[in-house]
Amino acid sequence: MGCAGACGMTSGRLIAIAIVAITAVFAAVLWYAQTRAYFETLDQADLVVTLPSGDVVALAHDAFQGIDAASSPLRFRGCFLLEGEALALASGAMPHPDPTPLVAPDWFGCFDARAIGEALASGEAVAILSVHEIHRGIDRVIAVYPDGRGFAWHQLNGTLE
Repeated sequence: MGCAGACGMTSGRLIAIAIVAITAVFAAVLWYAQTRAYFETLDQADLVVTLPSGDVVALAHDAFQGIDAASSPLRFRGCFLLEGEALALASGAMPHPDPTPLVAPDWFGCFDARAIGEALASGEAVAILSVHEIHRGIDRVIAVYPDGRGFAWHQLNGTLE
């Protein structure tokens, strides 16, 4: 007789705890899948630039750090340095009409999409077209600072609309 109220309350607590625990595990798995699971780090990448003539030319670079994922062509990000002729080549490349750096995972510290976007908007950096249609509907874009810092990412180019 004394168990009727107490047992029901214990069952309710267990169910509530189970729901919270399952939700926490699901959230942790989802966070891991979105920020870490599919990414691989890259020690090198072949970077090119597209010239106003339409020619595509290799871009020599140093200190490359990058990430990519087979799960989406939009997950590519890269950070690198340009010097001398490579910096001059990049400054003469085809400008990109609408650069929009995409956010990188927090653990990939060299790529700050907001800072790059602000530098592009202020004219501190310039955006150039690396490869048009590197994947269907996607361009590779490079932002270059006058001091030789370079950042690359993939973004939609509007051809799939």
